[in-house]
Amino acid sequence: METEARRIPLGPVEKYSSSDDLLNWLGKHFVEFGDIYRASIYGADVYVISAPDYVEHVLLKNWQNYPKGFAIKRIALLLGNGLMVSKGDLWKRQRRMIQPAFNRASLGQLTGMITAANQRLLDKWVKGARAREAINVTRDISLTILEIVLLSIFGEDYEEVAPHFRLVSEEAARDLKFAHVFNMLGSRIVEIAAKRRHQNRTATDFLGMMMEARDRDSGQGMSDAQLTKEVMTLIVAGHETTASTLNWMWYLLAQNPHVQTKLSAELDNRSAEKIRSPKDLEHFVYPRMVIEEALRLYPPGWLMTRRAIRDDHIGDYFVPAGTEIYISPYYIQRHPHLWAAPDVFNPDRFDPATPMDTDPLALLPFSIGPRNCIGEHLARMEMEIHLITIARRLRLRRLDRNEPAMAAGVNLLSAHDFMMQAELIGLE
Repeated sequence: METEARRIPLGPVEKYSSSDDLLNWLGKHFVEFGDIYRASIYGADVYVISAPDYVEHVLLKNWQNYPKGFAIKRIALLLGNGLMVSKGDLWKRQRRMIQPAFNRASLGQLTGMITAANQRLLDKWVKGARAREAINVTRDISLTILEIVLLSIFGEDYEEVAPHFRLVSEEAARDLKFAHVFNMLGSRIVEIAAKRRHQNRTATDFLGMMMEARDRDSGQGMSDAQLTKEVMTLIVAGHETTASTLNWMWYLLAQNPHVQTKLSAELDNRSAEKIRSPKDLEHFVYPRMVIEEALRLYPPGWLMTRRAIRDDHIGDYFVPAGTEIYISPYYIQRHPHLWAAPDVFNPDRFDPATPMDTDPLALLPFSIGPRNCIGEHLARMEMEIHLITIARRLRLRRLDRNEPAMAAGVNLLSAHDFMMQAELIGLE
């Protein structure tokens, strides 16, 4: 008979099979067992947790006992030991060195570039609307976000590297074959860095700032190998998370024309306002609410894994060292005890004039704690500029009425591209 100090959560008898869809498998047992259950997944003992206080313990209060878990090994094959994968002293050093690239002043320099890229996308979609042609929203957003990511990293060297990294948008799989081809592109980053040093050229793009960064203790900069890993991480993570969220956002808007109408009304009221800096975005309240609700329903990072280094307790449950901890923002953010009508797209739930009565940790699309996403503010800025730019002129109507399938890999993608009809707002 187990003692109270060694209480183990209940869970399914059957082991997870790789032939099953993991997202659906976790959801099925969440319905059956609730906020914490024990399972066997990929041969490991796993606790799946969905209560905000459990999440707070793992990601905030005792985060040092829970480094990233088994799933990160898959990402390591693709990105190496960059910021997303590294841990311990290496992670702390790299986080400190990279963080200044994502401060408010640095991001402010990107506003014009992000706006221009979305204006080019708008021009393309306006032509499609006038010609009554279907547009591939998934593909076009992916290419636009990749352009923004590469421009923010490489600046004036963009044209030299862009053709080589196009496969990030064109190839959806993140398997060993992709990892092999993608890793070969690291030599391009080393070449650009070497050229800049030879020309004694500094730059304020992300690559330039990372080349100039120095560890505050040793005074040393990054090696070319580490610089390459960090840049590759920024390319993949910066592209896929933002692109997938915007893709799902347009699906949700197309399914809810009344939200598009409300969005158009706010943007029409502010039609003369220009976006010159991140501060200008503060005036656009409803677009931010729409994005927040899209992030709630379709968080790009749908699963976070951690591993207990030492024995611990989560709530009343004993956690043996070595236990994997699975946290799914997808199910936490659709938790029926945390959200009213959790599966309904309702941006009004994020109205700042109406304080929310749910737990703040019921929303964690970019994770929380010391290892939260370093690019969160950049991603939000990209999304807001995109939505404001496009929704001022266009509404999108989905052509396929079937329920979309999800592809839950590293990020939560749509299994198929969304084809839509763009419609001009107002008379021209």
